[in-house]
Amino acid sequence: MKGKKIVLGITGSIAAYKAAVLTRGLIKKGAEVQIVITPAGKEFITPITLSALTSKPVISEFFAQRDGTWHSHVDLGLWADAMVIAPATASTIGKMAHGIADNMLVTTYLSMKASVFIAPAMDLDMFAHPSTQHNLDILRSYGNHIIEPASGELASHLVGKGRMEEPEKIIEVLEAFFSRRQDLQGKKVMITAGPTYEKIDPVRFIGNYSSGKMGYALAEACAERGAEVTLVSGPVNREVIHPNIKRINVESAAEMYQAAVENYEDADAGILCAAVADFTPEVTAEQKIKREKDDLILRLKPTQDIAAALGKQKRPEQRLVGFALETNDEVSHAQDKLKRKNFDFIVLNSLNDKGAGFRCDTNKIAIIDRDGITAYPLKPKTEVATDIIDKLVTLF
Repeated sequence: MKGKKIVLGITGSIAAYKAAVLTRGLIKKGAEVQIVITPAGKEFITPITLSALTSKPVISEFFAQRDGTWHSHVDLGLWADAMVIAPATASTIGKMAHGIADNMLVTTYLSMKASVFIAPAMDLDMFAHPSTQHNLDILRSYGNHIIEPASGELASHLVGKGRMEEPEKIIEVLEAFFSRRQDLQGKKVMITAGPTYEKIDPVRFIGNYSSGKMGYALAEACAERGAEVTLVSGPVNREVIHPNIKRINVESAAEMYQAAVENYEDADAGILCAAVADFTPEVTAEQKIKREKDDLILRLKPTQDIAAALGKQKRPEQRLVGFALETNDEVSHAQDKLKRKNFDFIVLNSLNDKGAGFRCDTNKIAIIDRDGITAYPLKPKTEVATDIIDKLVTLF
């Protein structure tokens, strides 16, 4: 981590003493550390101790007490390569989740451009409370990394006992993050996401329940790791965050086909995460169809197969990743699709798994390639995206 700039946020927990050990460990690894502490945090560990470790003034208030100097949370957000909040109390987690910027730490978090790592610290009952778990899920959905003590890795749900992870484990997580952070540097990745809408008339369409969450998480993960990302997105109520993501908005399967084929041409990899309609109406009515009889017959025709087209288009040096959402005979259907569409690997998830599929913040996947199957537990989609990209990186 030599040369990395870390903002370390400390809150009012008995575990605040571990922040001194964490600070010393980060500096020993070559990082530059700027500490931001809440007023409650100063009740557990003194700024003098922390300042002595970092050789920097500890920031706690918006203005310096003596000369009125303003501490810019915006500058800190631009300066840092990562922000670590350890320990993070239930109160601070709640404020972060809901944007309550009543202290310098939360304001800095809201201005942070770099990745944020959060190490909760509280008693088990507080940690297990639905309010705390809900707030942690909100933070995960924003792309934050929650570090829990069960495994010392980026954990998923209620797997710890509320205590703050040990400093050396937090440093391991950061080292792993930075080591893979730029492993897609110089690569171009085209990703499809969201549903397609196939118009019946000016006010009706055939669609599906895809929210785009998985595809957008993949786009952010690729961009964060150095890739230049083109995101071909169906109609979803989501925004991209990373500046390395170019978003192309489409509506129909035909529009997505055209954009995907064009942008895969000079891409190093394609990830086909969109839920594309298999059929579209043969005729789209120019006027709203009136209810004039008891039934309405729609004749549908197949849409262009994006995956098959890109599989044929794929050059030896290119990579192509597919998705399969199944309801029965999941593995056999996914393996067949892997071969037919010329994918390098396919991501399988089933609507039979609770918490997986459309509209969920979580997903439970299996990655299938020609060598076998790797199954993963239920995780937030941000962490599932990391697993998928980790697999993709091994193919370059």
